Amino acid sequence: MSQPDLFVVCKNCGSEVSPYVTECPYCGQRVRKRAPKLERPGGDAQPRVKERRRPRLSRLRPDEIQGIAPETRPTATIALIALSLIATLVLATQEVALNDVGGIVMGLDEQPWRYLTAPFVHDNLAYQFVALLAVGVFGMLLERRFGGPALVLVFLAAGAAGAAAAVAADVGTLFESDPLYLVLGANGSALGMLTAWYVDDRRAARAGEERGSDLIGVYVFAAVLLAMPIAVPEANVVAGVVGALVGALLGLLLPTLSRR
Repeated sequence: MSQPDLFVVCKNCGSEVSPYVTECPYCGQRVRKRAPKLERPGGDAQPRVKERRRPRLSRLRPDEIQGIAPETRPTATIALIALSLIATLVLATQEVALNDVGGIVMGLDEQPWRYLTAPFVHDNLAYQFVALLAVGVFGMLLERRFGGPALVLVFLAAGAAGAAAAVAADVGTLFESDPLYLVLGANGSALGMLTAWYVDDRRAARAGEERGSDLIGVYVFAAVLLAMPIAVPEANVVAGVVGALVGALLGLLLPTLSRR
């Protein structure tokens, strides 16, 4: 690249002036239209690249991922969790007892409607947190694949069947001060949702539809829920096992309810 001149001569007064000015400082005569560009130290001047905006992806349509409605809000999952939290808040007032909000207390006259309400009632916050966390994770996955009604069906069927089995087996929580057994909580429902999702996911994998699922996390959830009765007696072991079996059976039937 050519170097600029060391000076230029004003044609009006004959003075030598800097090549980087456009008018003579002595007489005011215009010596050139524009001054030459200064070079940047360390090499040639780099052309300024116009910054481009990053392309933004459009929202996913329901048919862009097979069997998934990615933009659907998991309303049914949120509603199930909210009902359980409301029952806990009501119990916190200490104005009502467990059986008043739908818990199953062995020794009372048989009331079958409690099989549907017992999964929403918890007497241990740690137990409720773990159970509702599983409900949230697998409920969202099931609802986005099969819809809200199918999710509610799995939750209620697994939970009610587990509670009924626990009552029939007469296995529950025995308090020394009160010889009445309790059947409470969503461990049966949570395990039913987990196994329903797992059975459908493995069926899809055998059919060549790899979904990239993290099975290690699924196994951890299952182990914690199955071991919950050891630390929390009201998390009935019979309710959990039967709920898991019912969920696995429903997992075989859910593809008939799929959005696909």
